[in-house]
Amino acid sequence: MTSIRFPALTIESEGEGPAVVMLHGLGGTSNSFQPLVPALSGFRVIRPDLPGAGRSPTPAGKLTVAMLVDAVAGAMTHLGVARAHVVGHSFGTLVAQHLAVRVPERCASLTLFGPIIEPQDAARERLRARAEAARREGMDIIGEQLSRGALSGASAAENPAAVAFVRESHMRQDAEGFARSCEALADAGKADHRLIGCPTLVVTGDEDGVGPPTVARELAGLIKDARSVILDRCGHWTPIERSRECSRLLADFLRGIAV
Repeated sequence: MTSIRFPALTIESEGEGPAVVMLHGLGGTSNSFQPLVPALSGFRVIRPDLPGAGRSPTPAGKLTVAMLVDAVAGAMTHLGVARAHVVGHSFGTLVAQHLAVRVPERCASLTLFGPIIEPQDAARERLRARAEAARREGMDIIGEQLSRGALSGASAAENPAAVAFVRESHMRQDAEGFARSCEALADAGKADHRLIGCPTLVVTGDEDGVGPPTVARELAGLIKDARSVILDRCGHWTPIERSRECSRLLADFLRGIAV
């Protein structure tokens, strides 16, 4: 594994073969996909910490989905990746959708875990309030609040490692970077799904309150070549809560597609 630092973001890259670019969600980092990496032998796995998250710097001024798409596309260019399978979780699924619209020739497929089409009005207000809470109170309270609420009942009760991971992932974020990411999602619009033509796999948990089964099925219906899978006893942190199933689904899906 090699860590690569660009001005806007830090990337982990490992392996050889067709490229897989993995985009984490709000409060996540490249480590959100760590459990899935062993299943991707034979691929070049590229995992950025998006601007404002993890080890990547918080940009000056407002953060937007368009800026995130530009950062990902620019990193692909710098790494010599002309075309890649794009995997997203949560907010990363929305970035992935916009990337597939902006540069469709560069996206071999989409895999969307805990998908977002666009936030509803109430969710936009919650995101803005969460941004202010992060600035005012810091990330400890955010991590404590979200470490259980975003997980399924089974994960919260039976998988303390998942609770610890989600808690630590949030607590280690830069408060201002997290706040600006919240605001970027609060301001985000949906992608034009008519322009997404690549094979797409949509995966969510039956207890996911952010990307619930209704949203996953709706999204799969909006994209021409898409199918949805619903995982039992799973909340929003799909790759962490159900890593074995997600690894199998992702590996089988990617190996069935020619780049």
